[in-house]
Amino acid sequence: MKAIIYDKKSAGEQLTLQDADKPMPSENQVLVKVHATSVNAADYRSMKMGLIPKSKIFGADVAGTIEAVGKNVKNYFVGDKVVGDLSAVGFGGFAQYVAADERAFVLKPQSVSFEMAASVPMAGVTAYQALIKGNIQPGQKVLICGAGGGVGTFAVQLAKHFQTEVTAVCSTNNVSIMKQLKADHVINYHTESFTEKGEQYDLILAINGNYLLSDYKKALSPQGTVVIVGGSLSQLLKSMLLGKLLFLGSEKLMNLSAKTSTSDLHKILKLIESGVVIPIIDRRYPLDQTAEAVKYIQKGHAHGKVIINIE
Repeated sequence: MKAIIYDKKSAGEQLTLQDADKPMPSENQVLVKVHATSVNAADYRSMKMGLIPKSKIFGADVAGTIEAVGKNVKNYFVGDKVVGDLSAVGFGGFAQYVAADERAFVLKPQSVSFEMAASVPMAGVTAYQALIKGNIQPGQKVLICGAGGGVGTFAVQLAKHFQTEVTAVCSTNNVSIMKQLKADHVINYHTESFTEKGEQYDLILAINGNYLLSDYKKALSPQGTVVIVGGSLSQLLKSMLLGKLLFLGSEKLMNLSAKTSTSDLHKILKLIESGVVIPIIDRRYPLDQTAEAVKYIQKGHAHGKVIINIE
C-alpha cells in the first residue's frame, strides 16, 4: 500500500509517500480501507515532541470501509462504513489501509460523506468535551477564542445547539464563516479585543489562544469558568502554574485533556446527520501532499478542517 512515512533523520522532507506493507488485522482488529482522513494539531505536536507511532505513520481521524475483521470482532462486518479516532491506538491514518482495534470506530451515518465524517473525531469530540467540562447551560453567555479553526467551528455550533448566546473571536478571514454558523456576536481580533468590550461571560473556551490569563479573568463573570483547550506545552504549563493564583473563589480555570470517546463521536455524527452541525472544510489534499497539509495546519490559519483524500 501507499502511506506517508515519517523519517526523523531525513535532511529534507520528513513526511514522504512510500510503499509500506499492508497491515493484517489481529484478532480484535478491523482492517479499514481509508477513504479520507484529516490533519490535527496532535500530528505535528507529536512529531515535535518525538512521540512517533510504531508504524511511523501519523493520522488519527479516519473514515473508510472495512475490508477484513479479526476472529474476535463482534460488532463490525466486511463492507461496513466506519469512522474512528486512532490517537489512542497507534495512529496510522495517513495511508491507504489501517488495522486498528474495533473499539476505536463507530458506524458512519449513510448520509454523511467520508470527508465530513473524517473531519469529526478529534476536533468535534474535543469541542464537545470542552463545553461539557465547562458545564454549559442554556441561556449562558459563551466566549469562544480561536473560533475559526477545526475545534472552534465545531464549538460554535455545539454551543448554539446548547441554546447559549455565543460570541466568536476569530480573524478577518473567518468572520463570514462565524456568521454562517449563526454566532450571535463576532469579534475580529485584528480590529478589536474582547477585553475592551466590557462584557462578562459565563463560559470561555480558550482554543490554542495566545491571550493572557488575566485577559480571560477580566472577561469572566463572578461564577464563570474558563476552559483551556489545547495550546503549546508552554501555554498549558503556564495556565496550570498561574491559574491557581489568578482564579480564586467561585471563578474556575480548567485544562481540558480530551479523550477518545466513541459515545461522544456518535452524538456529533447524529447532529451532522440531522443538519444541526455542519463540518467546515477549508482545504483538501491528495495523500502525496500530506506534508503540505500538515505545514498549512501548523501555520494556525486554517478555516475549519483540512482533509486528506486517499483516493
